[in-house]
Amino acid sequence: MPRKTMIEAIRDAMGVMMERDDNVVVFGEDVGYFGGVFRASQGLQAKFGKNRCFDTPINELGIVGAAIGMAAYGLRPCVEIQFADYMYPAYDQIVSEAARLRYRSNGQFTCPLVVRMPTGGGIFGGQTHSQSPEALFTHVCGIKTVVPSNPSDAKGLLIAAIEDPDPVIFLEPKRLYNGPFDGHHDRPVTPWSKHELGEVADGHYSVPLGRAAIRRHGSAVTVLAYGTMVHVAEAAATETGVDAEIIDLRTLLPLDLPTIEASVRKTGRCVIVHEATLTSGFGAELAALVQESCFYHLESPIVRVAGWDTPYPHAQEWDYFPGPARVGRALLETLEP
Repeated sequence: MPRKTMIEAIRDAMGVMMERDDNVVVFGEDVGYFGGVFRASQGLQAKFGKNRCFDTPINELGIVGAAIGMAAYGLRPCVEIQFADYMYPAYDQIVSEAARLRYRSNGQFTCPLVVRMPTGGGIFGGQTHSQSPEALFTHVCGIKTVVPSNPSDAKGLLIAAIEDPDPVIFLEPKRLYNGPFDGHHDRPVTPWSKHELGEVADGHYSVPLGRAAIRRHGSAVTVLAYGTMVHVAEAAATETGVDAEIIDLRTLLPLDLPTIEASVRKTGRCVIVHEATLTSGFGAELAALVQESCFYHLESPIVRVAGWDTPYPHAQEWDYFPGPARVGRALLETLEP
C-alpha cells in the first residue's frame, strides 16, 4: 500500500467521496484555490470545480450555518474551520441547529455534515492556534466526535463521517499532519518523523465510528488516549518498560465502552491521557465511566495526565501537554503497592 501523511490521507478521503457522490461539497476559508492553510484540500477545486470546492469569507458562523442548510436539503458538506480555536462563533450553529435538527423535525430532516478542524498544539501557535476543545462537543447530544491518530484511520474515519447521516466533528491533530509523531520527545527536537509515513489503502474504505483500536497489548495497566497522545503513550510504555495496554479511542462519541471495560477488568489499572486541560476535560468522563463499570476490578486509583489548567502557554507548550516523561511517571504510579 502507498505510504502517506495524514494530510494526504485526509485529502484522499475527500477526493474519493467527491468522486463517488456529487452531493459532497468541500468549502471553508482558503480551502478552494489555495487548498487550505495546511493544504488538506489542495487540488480538489482544480479537479471538481468551483461549485464543489470553494472559498468562503472569514465567517465561521456563516460557514457552518450555510452547511447546515445545504445538509438539510440533501447535500453532504465537508467544511473546514481553519483552526479549532476559531470554532466558537460557529458553536451556536453546531449545538442549537446541527445537533438538534433530526430531533426537532421528528426525523423529517437530517444533517449529514462534517466539520473538520485542526486541533492541539506543537507548532508554537500560541493561545489562538493550539486549543483542544473536544469536550465542548462530546457534551452535546446529537453530534459525533472523532479524533484520528494515524493516516490510515484518518482516511477511513473521514469517509465514514462523510457517509454518516448525522453531524460529525472531525478533529485533526496538527502534530500528526506531516508524518506520525514518534512520541519520544519532551521538546520539539524532532516533532514528527517524515520517514515514518502510514500505509493508506487506495480507493474507498471506511473505519466504523464508535470502535476503538488496541494499539499495544499489555496486562499491567490500561492507557486510554486519542490523537497525538496515542504515540506519546506508546513512547512512555517503551521507555518505562511497563506492560501497558494502549487503547486508541478514535471516536470519543459514540464511545467504545465495551473495549475499555474489557481491558480495565483485565489489567485492574487505568491511566487516561489527553492534551486538553485537565478540569472538565474528556478524561473526567472516561474516569467516571471506568469507575462505574470497573470499580470492583480496580487495583489502584484512576490517573489522569492532561494539559495544564491555564491559557495555552506559547513559550512553554512542550511542558504544557503530556510528554512521555509525565505519562511514564503516571504508569509507574499506578503500579505502586
